[in-house]
Amino acid sequence: MTEMTKMETKPLPYEPPLDGKARAAKPAHVPDRLVRDIDMYALDGISEGYHEAWKALQQREGTEKLVWTPLTGGHWIAMDGPMVREIYEHPELFSSHVIFLPKEAGEKYAMVPTRMDPPEHTPYRKLLDVGLNPKRIREVEDMVRQSAVNLIEPLVAKGQCDFARDYANIFPVHVFMAMADLPLDDVPKLARFAEDMTRPRGNTPEEMAQCLDAANKGFFEYVEPVIEARKGGSGTDLITTMVNGTIDGGPMPHDKALGLISLLLLGGLDTVVNFLSFMMIYLARHPDKVAEVRNDELKLRRGVEELFRRFPVVSEARMVARDQTFHGVELKQGDMVLLPTVLHGLDEDENPDPFTLDWERMPKHTTFGGGPHRCAGLHLARMEATVTVQEWIKRIPEFSLAEGANPIYHSGIVAAVENVPFVWPTK
Repeated sequence: MTEMTKMETKPLPYEPPLDGKARAAKPAHVPDRLVRDIDMYALDGISEGYHEAWKALQQREGTEKLVWTPLTGGHWIAMDGPMVREIYEHPELFSSHVIFLPKEAGEKYAMVPTRMDPPEHTPYRKLLDVGLNPKRIREVEDMVRQSAVNLIEPLVAKGQCDFARDYANIFPVHVFMAMADLPLDDVPKLARFAEDMTRPRGNTPEEMAQCLDAANKGFFEYVEPVIEARKGGSGTDLITTMVNGTIDGGPMPHDKALGLISLLLLGGLDTVVNFLSFMMIYLARHPDKVAEVRNDELKLRRGVEELFRRFPVVSEARMVARDQTFHGVELKQGDMVLLPTVLHGLDEDENPDPFTLDWERMPKHTTFGGGPHRCAGLHLARMEATVTVQEWIKRIPEFSLAEGANPIYHSGIVAAVENVPFVWPTK
């Protein structure tokens, strides 16, 4: 090999493009060969779809399992599906003390127990499980189903709707507000807080931190009088159950109660809302998949987990707990690592032909997270997805995206989609 050839194959120093985006300085331990411009809040190719954009980025990286971006405050990204799961399962190496990006914003996030590590996290998680366990969720199934029917029935004769606006943005929110015994009039304000936390506005990490901090404080200000009013109460609603539970044998500290109830609101107002639209866009484009379960309720109930495998919407982060070499890459304590759960659900080795929905697949995914922080609301989410498909195809058995439809996709801590026009034949 000539000297010139050696020079040509040497990795070039990273040079940021002149696009005006704020970029963090590259730490000394990050090699130039692993630096990439990936903006989790403005993914390249997002117009083609959120899941498609992440998969294209992964394929572009080839064999690189970890890359570092100077955008969003500077952080690592796990570009390998099994690695996403591995990081979730090792809180001793990857802490939940900061889970939102940019780090400056994540440090303002004060909800519990998501930002706690075991063993501190454990009693709060046990309390969440009391309010959201399978038995408790089965008790509200009739209410959940009626909420879906009440929204779908008026749409049937119209022959069209915007699914995101007319159903997905309403159904899980109505369900959660009923479970929490909160007024529906408060939804617009709370939904704005949720969006500002999962997709914070701003052109710099500092501006995004201000946006997230304001939203976090907004949640706390909202729930504080609710908590005070329900302390000592005998109600069976979700909030009364939580605030009157015990932590390590005693009452829950006030600051932790603020964080826990706010977390319930955040989860109930954003994640499932967006998942439902992604799920139904696919079914609208694949009537053969609808036909498979239209008259086979057992197949649908068994296969609903495949919907979650196919359409993850969460990309949260973990903070490196100590200096370490991980899969051959040097990480420093305090580094942040983004975990796009989409890359696990769409991993070809874990789930062959991953973009195809297979109702009979035994799916492998981390859509609900993993390890000690696996989503406490997963049983409710599964019920809401099942009920939506059941009640929708019972009344609207054939539906499709309107001609020329152009859904608008957004990436972030929780991905979103809007402009989802459906059409169907009417009698």
